[in-house]
Amino acid sequence: LDDLDSTASLSPAAAGVNKCRFDRKLAVAATTVRTVIDVFYLIRMALQFRTAYIAPSSRVFGRGELVINPAQIAKRYLLGYFIIDFLSVLPLPQIVIWRYLRRLKGSDVYATKQALLFIVLIQYIPRFVRIIPLFSELKRTSGVFAETAWAGAAYYLLLYMLCSHIVGALWYLLGMERNDSCWQKVCYDNNKNCSYNFLYCDDQQSQGYQTWSNMSEKVLSATCSGKEDDDGFDFGIFAQALTSGIFSSSSFISKYCYCLWWGLQNLSTLGQGLQTSTYPGEVIFSIALAIFGLILFALLIGNMQTYLQSLTIRLEEMRVKRRDSEQWMHHRLLPQELRERVRRYDQYKWLETRGVDEESLVTSLPKDLRRDIKRHLCLKLVRRVPLFENMDERLLDAICERLKPSLYTEKTYILREGDPVDEMLFIIRGRLESETTDGGRSGFLNRSSLKEGDFCGDELLTWALDPRSGSNLPSSTRTVRAITEVEAFALEAEELKFVASQFRRLHSRQVQHTFRFYSEQWRTWAARFIQAAWRRYLKRKLMEQQRLKEEEEAEASMKSGSGGGSYSLGATLLVSRFAANALRGVHRNRLSRASSVLVKPPKPPEPDFSADAD
Repeated sequence: LDDLDSTASLSPAAAGVNKCRFDRKLAVAATTVRTVIDVFYLIRMALQFRTAYIAPSSRVFGRGELVINPAQIAKRYLLGYFIIDFLSVLPLPQIVIWRYLRRLKGSDVYATKQALLFIVLIQYIPRFVRIIPLFSELKRTSGVFAETAWAGAAYYLLLYMLCSHIVGALWYLLGMERNDSCWQKVCYDNNKNCSYNFLYCDDQQSQGYQTWSNMSEKVLSATCSGKEDDDGFDFGIFAQALTSGIFSSSSFISKYCYCLWWGLQNLSTLGQGLQTSTYPGEVIFSIALAIFGLILFALLIGNMQTYLQSLTIRLEEMRVKRRDSEQWMHHRLLPQELRERVRRYDQYKWLETRGVDEESLVTSLPKDLRRDIKRHLCLKLVRRVPLFENMDERLLDAICERLKPSLYTEKTYILREGDPVDEMLFIIRGRLESETTDGGRSGFLNRSSLKEGDFCGDELLTWALDPRSGSNLPSSTRTVRAITEVEAFALEAEELKFVASQFRRLHSRQVQHTFRFYSEQWRTWAARFIQAAWRRYLKRKLMEQQRLKEEEEAEASMKSGSGGGSYSLGATLLVSRFAANALRGVHRNRLSRASSVLVKPPKPPEPDFSADAD
């Protein structure tokens, strides 16, 4: 409404021989829009008579009592902001302007201008008083004024522009008033029978008008042009309006933009460039402009700066932490390699989280909301893990609720062979390398690759599923190293112990088979078992071939000695049987020694998927 009143104040203009006129198109447009907005404001006032409120006296004993009695609601509003709202919504500018437009008398321009100036200035007071509690109520009910930083900054910028427009419109209207004072002074100085009506078009038949008409153009242009060489009248800060020609312009866009620019320029500079005259009204306006500009700069621009700084506050916090980290590493004389790893981790963590502590943010929420958020964030990722693919929703919720995000940079060792395993990782993104030497056995190295959807630290699951396991964590059988940047969810030992206690109630052999299939421990054991079986098979095959060869040699030697008679034939048969039996014994001894060398690989501990005895 203030903006429309300020726009309507641009309606008076000065041009031609008949110096003052009124921009009818602008006046009609501004007052029509103002009337439509007033209708909505009246509807809001009517709703205030039916809007319940909380009794202030009841807030001492809790959340407060809601008053719904229409009589009490109406009484509270009538004794409160009703008078201010009523004064704010009075259609006084419309009445003044439409009265002039209906009569269409040029002599009414002066009275209309004076009334419009007075009404606009007076109605600003109740509207300004009313708008402050509205802002406070909005912040109190919603907690914040703007949801985003850009929205808050844009709001305060638009409010600053609105104030600039109001100041510019008042400058235009006061400048028109000052110009009118100059005309009246010149008229009286040059014509003793001068009347105000000579300046406003309608008294061409009055005494002295012709004399004034013949000399007005020359006298007014010489005295009231606002130029520096004029000796008759000091316009002060309004001289710029005269020299720019906006008083005589019929273009609303030109008037609006120029007045907006003047208001914005002088509000921003606190009126430092203004050269005022000794006219008291002009000096008071300049003082008010400087004070108003200072208040706006402190409040509006300060709040806008706060909103904009909130966009980079986390970046500044990251810079401070990085500087502290650099100072600490320099003080502790860390080698360059470790420093690079610390910098790389900090950079990767910033890129992934933008400085937001997700875990503490989610932890501060209520339990049901926290569970729903965790389910939304983790359920699809957990289902990618084959071990959890076919589990019921209840167990998946329990897992999702206990997962914590983890980040690892390239070449980071996540697990080392022989170290205690304190968490089980489910990989979301990235690639890892897993290898084992089977406890340092010489000549043995098993290496595999882990990717999205895989998991590591499954020794912890075996430990958690064992009801007889103590507090000592299991040792890692593999070394796991990040090949690229890795994002994963971690399930800590105690949390996994709780989830594992739920697994035993499933009675699911499918989960057991899935665990065996995807477990690196079981894969390594299966590979070693197959290798040992294959080696035993090759050894038995070699022994069998050797035995057949020796038997063939024995038969050949027997045939070569067959010409010695029946006695020698019987002796030869006995000798050959004895040799065959001896060879079989030798083969059995060799096989037993081979089996003692090729020891069957130990089977990894199998998780207890059975139900509890109770």
